Amino acid sequence: MTPDIKQTLASIRLVAFDVDGVLTDGKLYYGADGEALKVFHVRDGVGMKLLADHGIAVAVVSAKDSPMLARRMRDLGIQHYFPGCRDKLQCVRELSQELAIAMNQTVFIGDDMVDLKVMAECGLGIAPLDAYPVVRDQADWVLSSRGGEGVAREVADLILNAQNQYDDAYSLAATPGFERKR
Repeated sequence: MTPDIKQTLASIRLVAFDVDGVLTDGKLYYGADGEALKVFHVRDGVGMKLLADHGIAVAVVSAKDSPMLARRMRDLGIQHYFPGCRDKLQCVRELSQELAIAMNQTVFIGDDMVDLKVMAECGLGIAPLDAYPVVRDQADWVLSSRGGEGVAREVADLILNAQNQYDDAYSLAATPGFERKR
């Protein structure tokens, strides 16, 4: 990791995640009644909670809207959830303004072409290991995790380490109160 990326990670105050291909493996499962299943990794939920519990705003921005996604966001207590978003850049800009967080203190994690504009405007654009090749090439950082396999947890670890909060975060995660309803 370059010193510039580590310095940027140390200044991050808002983390925004795409969903399909980032928090999920990107596969869409359809049954007779429509989209029937999304699979989320428990480690991602822990990572998102760790960030929020350490003063870092967490947002989820998705072009899709589904009952499964809404349920997962409720379960995690994600306050900044934007389903059916047609302009991710505008959404992240407005949220950063509302929270008084500069765009250079924001990271966006995306995996496909539609994510490139917002990734480029944020302080850091991060891609999962299996992101579309152009996205990996243009990302500031490519993770070792594939979409749906712990991306949010890896991002949380990177940020918490850079902000010297890693040990405290994992001490908190080991307490019974960590899994409380949010």
